[in-house]
This record gives sequence, C-alpha cells and structure tokens, in this order.
Amino acid sequence: MLISAVAFSDFILAIHILAVVVGFGVVFAFPVLLASAARLDPSVVPWLLRARQRIGRYLVNPGLLILVLAGIYLASDKHQWKSFYVQWGIVAALVIGAIEGALITRRSGRLADLAERDLAATGVAAGGQRVSAQWSDEYTRGQRLLTIGGTLIQIIVVITVFLMATHAGGS
Repeated sequence: MLISAVAFSDFILAIHILAVVVGFGVVFAFPVLLASAARLDPSVVPWLLRARQRIGRYLVNPGLLILVLAGIYLASDKHQWKSFYVQWGIVAALVIGAIEGALITRRSGRLADLAERDLAATGVAAGGQRVSAQWSDEYTRGQRLLTIGGTLIQIIVVITVFLMATHAGGS
C-alpha cells in the first residue's frame, strides 16, 4: 500500500512539472518569436499575437490549473501547507493567472487588431514582404505593457522553480 502511495505521489509530481513545462515554456519563447517576426517579417505579427492569445487560453491557463491542482495534492500529501515555498506557490499562481488572464490574453487580441491597422497604413502586405513597419504609439504602448506583463510572469516562474527545486533538494 505504501509503495502505491509513493508511486502515485511521484506521478502527481511529474504532472506538476509537466504543467510548468507545457504551460510556461511559451512564456519564455514568445518574446523571442515576436521580436524576430517584427524584424524579419512584420506581416506575421498579428498572427503571432492571435496565436499567443490562443496559447494563453489553451495552454497557459489550463497548465496553471493543472499545476495548482497537482500542487494542492502534493502539499496535502506531504503536509507542507505551512511551508514558505507552498505559500509562495499559491500567491505566484494567483498573480500569474491574473496577469495572463487580465493582461496578456486580452491585450494580445487587441494588439493584433492594432498591428493589422498599422501594417495596412504603412503598406506592409501579408506574404513575406520584409519591409519595416511603422508601429503607432498606441501599438507601442500596448506592446510595452504586454512585455512588462510577460517579464513579470517569467520572473515569477524562475523564482518559483528555484524555490521548489531548493526545497526538493533540501528534503
């Protein structure tokens, strides 16, 4: 009986880790993709922003939910609710969820619309035309806010992973 409990706990830990990898990998990859696209082929920026919106809805948010549910199980199974790293994890999940839901996912769709408008106004057509786009102040401000939100999520994820790894190494 103890062996199956340990194996199940290990399985949940693996799910917890996979939720981080799948749900938050894009958080680190997307800024590189968007910056590269803006430089190499600005016509794909609206598509990338809409893709980021969908990724938030279908990977980041579900990944965060699975992460939290697995974390609840692990904290309960190991009686760790009073530990700082667990409390940090709860706050981190709430903050990441708020930033992702209220800022990143919503703003990405609006920025895609602005990017399309700006591209049309500067004559940058779809289909690989590599001409510099002239982004409006409204788009630039929105992109800056999106970047700040994404950077905050990255920082929180890195700190949280460090705290979790440090705890796991110390147990």
